[in-house]
Amino acid sequence: MERIAQFFDPPSSTLTYVLFDDETREAALVDGVDRQIERDLGFIATENLELKWVLETHVHADHITSAAEVARRTRARTAAPASCDVPVASKQLLDGMSLPLGEGRIHVLHTPGHTAGSMCYRWGDAILTGDTLFIGGCGRTDFQGGSADKLWHSVTGKLFALPDDIRVLPGHDYNGKRESTIGHEKRTNPRLAGKSLEEFRAIMAGLNLPKPKLIDIAVPANRVLGAARHDA
Repeated sequence: MERIAQFFDPPSSTLTYVLFDDETREAALVDGVDRQIERDLGFIATENLELKWVLETHVHADHITSAAEVARRTRARTAAPASCDVPVASKQLLDGMSLPLGEGRIHVLHTPGHTAGSMCYRWGDAILTGDTLFIGGCGRTDFQGGSADKLWHSVTGKLFALPDDIRVLPGHDYNGKRESTIGHEKRTNPRLAGKSLEEFRAIMAGLNLPKPKLIDIAVPANRVLGAARHDA
């Protein structure tokens, strides 16, 4: 049986996931945060899991990933979107790929828009949407190759094409909302539900969000899976 554990990092509002197969105990860590390494590895040890993969949904601008250090300590393989310029990742992910995990597979969907390489991962009855789709929102599109047009097509053409009962597990929680369903977001997401491309462009152009505080540090570090931070 496919299982998912969800964890929260308050300073960056990041949601990290451990995917695992209940029978074989093989696991994957998705979107780890460097300051939460002991928490995540502690859970993996307590649950008697064997970490096989360390995955990124994209190159993050608001925190530094734990991927390189976790891989070093567990000998898990790293994987990142091929379009995100993370050459050190051992597996470069493309749309339609799948990664073996226990008796199942993690299915990869390329969903550009927040960044050029953003990926979502489907595992069992859930889709991990990274910063592509939030609960009642979506990721910004104004840096790292972001595109409102591409994000609209990624969500409406790929994610909203999934069955309505698929669970949506986002990459951030800013409002105490950590799980939804595809059907619920299709009906109620204020940025995307029933919105035309032109309407969505206007919404995203009007956000006027401040530059992420850590972007100048986090992006270069995350392109080497956080290794530079741990070597410093």
